[in-house]
Formats: sequence, C-alpha cells, structure tokens
Amino acid sequence: MELTKNTEVPMDCGSKPRRRFLQTSLAGGVGALVLPALAGARVVEQQAESSPCVSQESVKPFELDEITVADLQAGMASGKFSAHSLAEKYIARIQAIDQRGIAVKSVLEVNPDVLAIADALDKERSAKHVRGPLHGIPVLIKDNIDTADGMQTTAGSLALLGSKPAKDSFVAQKLREAGAVILGKTNLSEWANIRSSHSSSGWSGRGGQTKNPYALDRNPCGSSSGSGAAAAANLCALAVGTETDGSVVCPSSANGLVGIKPTVGLVSRAGIIPISHTQDTAGPMARTVRDAAILLGALAGVDPRDSATAASVGKAATDYTKFLDPNGLKGARIGVARKYFGSNETQDKLMNNLLDAMKQHGAEIIDPADLPTHGKFNDSEFLVLLYELKADLNAYLAARPEAPATLQNIIEFNDRNPDKEMPYFGQDIFTKAQAKGPLTNKEYTDAVETSHRLSRKEGIDAVMDQYHLDALVAPTAGPAWMTDLANGDHAVGGSSDAAAVAGYPDITVPAGFVFGLPVGISFFGRAWSEPTLLKIAYGFEQMVQARRAPKFAASLKL
Repeated sequence: MELTKNTEVPMDCGSKPRRRFLQTSLAGGVGALVLPALAGARVVEQQAESSPCVSQESVKPFELDEITVADLQAGMASGKFSAHSLAEKYIARIQAIDQRGIAVKSVLEVNPDVLAIADALDKERSAKHVRGPLHGIPVLIKDNIDTADGMQTTAGSLALLGSKPAKDSFVAQKLREAGAVILGKTNLSEWANIRSSHSSSGWSGRGGQTKNPYALDRNPCGSSSGSGAAAAANLCALAVGTETDGSVVCPSSANGLVGIKPTVGLVSRAGIIPISHTQDTAGPMARTVRDAAILLGALAGVDPRDSATAASVGKAATDYTKFLDPNGLKGARIGVARKYFGSNETQDKLMNNLLDAMKQHGAEIIDPADLPTHGKFNDSEFLVLLYELKADLNAYLAARPEAPATLQNIIEFNDRNPDKEMPYFGQDIFTKAQAKGPLTNKEYTDAVETSHRLSRKEGIDAVMDQYHLDALVAPTAGPAWMTDLANGDHAVGGSSDAAAVAGYPDITVPAGFVFGLPVGISFFGRAWSEPTLLKIAYGFEQMVQARRAPKFAASLKL
C-alpha cells in the first residue's frame, strides 16, 4: 500500500528545512523538564506554547500510545491483542495521521503482506511457539534496507522505483527470524543525505518532506528521519534506522527517542543501500532503552555477506537487556566531552544540571575530558565518504536486478527528472564522488588512515585511557530547526562525528526539552562497549524519564 505521493503537503503554519549530511557536529539547544527523579538537581524548565494555528483536535488519542514491547507481549499472551490486531491498529493510525490529517509523511508504504505475516505468527503463538520478545511486534524499517517482498527499496529515490532486491537484507532476515512483523518502509533523507550539501533532512523525491511530530514545521533530522518521526508518533512499536554520521542519533534526539548506533560490524550491512563501508551501520530507534536493547539483540549477528561482522564473534550478545541496570550510573566513570557544548546556552544549563544529577546517582564525572583530536578528522572523513560512496554504491547497484547500474546513471536520471528529483536542491556531493578514482588511490588510503588514527587511537581511545573512563558524554544534537526547503538545513552543533568516524558505538537517550522540542544526551565509547553504554544509558533513563509523547503542534510560539 503506497502511502505518499511525490507532491508536498503544505505546512499548517508556514514552513522552513536544510541539513547537510556531513557536519562536524549535531548539537544545539537542549531544553529542560523538571523531573521528580532529579532529586536535588536544579533543572530549568522552558515552556513553549502551541501557536494559534495548531489543530491538535485532528489527532485523536491512540490505544497503543507509548506502549512498550513488554506491554504488547503481555497483551498478546492474555489474548487482549494479537499480531493481526496490532498490525491493523498501527495501519489505521498511519492512515489517519501520516497519510492523511496532519500528514507527518514518515511512512512511505505499508507492507502488503503484513496481515498474512501477522496471522502466521498468531498461529505459531496458538501452537505454544513464541520465537522471542519480538514475536508479533510491528517494526518499521528505513527505505534503504532491502526486502525481497512486495515492498520497494529505493533510498527515497525515484531512480530505484520498480527494481526489486534479489534477497532480503540481513536486517530484514533477522527481524523475520525473530518473529517481528515488518510493518512497512519509512521515508528518509534521499540517498541517506549524501546527495547534496544543501539538502533538507527528511525530504526525498519519493516521499516528500517528513515532519517533526513535536512541531510540524520543524525538521525531524536525517537521514533516518522517517524512522524517528514514526516511532515518536507511535506509528509502530519499534523502528530501524541507519547511520553513517549522525543519522540514527540525530533523528532520535530530535524526536524524543532512544537511538543506538552500534559498533560497525555488530549489525550486518548486507542488503543496505550503502554510503561507506567504514562507517555505515543499522541501529535501533525506540521509545525506551529496554526496547532498543531488545531490538539490538535481534539485529546483531555474523553474516558471511559482510566481512566486518566477523570481528563481532565473542563480542556480540543475543540479549542486551541483561546489561540494563537501574543503578547503572553508580560507579561509572564518565568523561565530559566539553568541546561539544556551547551551541546553545539553555542546552548547556540542562546538560550541566544533568551532570550534577548523575553525580548524585553515583557517577564519577571527569570534566573536561575532551578528545585531543576534536574536530581534526572531519576533512579526511568527507574524503573517505566520497570515495566509498562511488565504490560501494556501484557494487550494490551492480548486484541489483533492473536498477541503474552506477552512480553516474543515478546522476543522469536526476538530471533528466529535475522537477521531481531536484526541485529544492541538487546533487553536488554525488558529482564530487563520481569524480573520485578507485579505492587504491593514495589520497583515499591516506584519508582512511588519518580518520581512524585521529578518531580511535589518538581520539576516543586516548582520552578514555588517560582518564580510565567507561564512557564519554555530550549533547546529542540541538532542538529541531525550522524546515526550510529554500535554503536547506539549519542544524547547529552535535557530537556524532567521533564515534561515527571511529566506527564506535553511540547511544542517545531523551534528556529533556528546549521550548517544547526534545533533545538527547549521548553516551559513546570504545568499540564493542555496547553493554557498558547500555548500563549507563538505562541508569540515566531511569533517573530522568524525559520521554514525552508528541502533541503534533503545527508550530511553536516561543
């Protein structure tokens, strides 16, 4: 079932987008909630009112709002729910507020086989066979993740519409094996936001502009914008995004979610439309740390189609919930990456108050604990991405039936269809990548070495060794900016780059609100440190409990 057309739905109260794919950081303002759990900590609360043009009456209360995986499983076990009924409820919700009504535009299509899949899983449950915690759970996945079924996989581009992958991605395969119901595909920043330096995050030729459910004229951040907006708007139980640099953690922060960007190699990239084999990874996006941990356990695994996963042997887990500890902050040595602060005064006040609260809950805060190489690897990163985009995308396209054969063919398709594919921004990054040579070029190999050395040995590893840290902490990203199709993204600040370039894990957790807009806090660290980061992130979540459901304001009166 196709849910979106290639025309834009007008914003309720005007509009504005832009966010470059590659940014040295993603931080920005972070707002505040006064939370009872923060005993003794003074947290400033910033209020924001809906503007007069808000029409929240169009969004009716939803039975499954903020429901957890455990609640859904209990409901299916008791007979209150079935996989079939859950799928129907989420489809109805998608049709009511994503396809029509306020038109969040986060879901590109619903799986035409979804009810048949749900029925088969209900039969298994009736036969006393439950595959695990995801059995019957509806999950939305990003539209760059291959599924060999009735759905499209396009990266949001009309160039790939109609060509079908020959087989499931490893991510889709693992979800099916776990008993998850793949509900549909989410919109994204086209080509995962690597096409143009003037793009609007959440815009694709296929799906148009995704909106932020907290304020519909604000941006959901990219490139996993649809996954972020859909999970935040309770259009699914869980969502899967992908990240090269910031594209799981930024939309999670902007949409009030937990997002996990795993160590590269923990989750196979086979069957995911690529940008960079050194940085790409899929990751969970959920409303709670526990739900994200459940999804991570289902996605992790060794895959012969992705050689990077061989390094995860002995380091991956099938159940990451066993690492969750409500007292996870106690005794944790956490270093403050101060150089990621400073983009927004309100955000800094909130973060400082949260650091004090973490101390009160037993964490040892080392402040500052900055990367010695902060900001020094961004140029080499971009060079690596240009080379790998061309090589990796060409390899992917060559193996995909009836798809354009090369990046050059994609560029030519866009040139032939400017009204549909380039009405707001062009493809300057594509053309720069196309001009690059093979991966044997010294320029490329030197850039890879520089990026890894500065982000790993002389970066994250160095500061963690120096201060004997369990994790680093920083604001994830600033509050969502106004979507501006004329000029592109206005993102300010952020902390995704170090973990992204290193290929190390990064977990963002809702931290509070700035003027009614959610913002997250990131915990990142060494390769394969997901268990430690999850323990800390869960302890933080239990302390703050900052997640609040969106109210779908048309705009915010600040």
